[in-house]
Amino acid sequence: MVLRYRRSSLKTMLGITAEKKRLKRELGITAVEKPFRWWGNEKRDIKRRLGYYSPLARFIRYLMGRD
Repeated sequence: MVLRYRRSSLKTMLGITAEKKRLKRELGITAVEKPFRWWGNEKRDIKRRLGYYSPLARFIRYLMGRD
């Protein structure tokens, strides 16, 4: 059995998410929203530097029942 970090959602499996992203890019909505995503991206970078996404940390979270 291969452990997945996160389970794929139904929308992802059906291709709905990819289509919404493509449409937003074409309409220019993504470029307008870019400055507002700064903090979320920064938090992810901090977590990455601290090792939050390392295989060991992911496995420990898996054992604890957290995604």
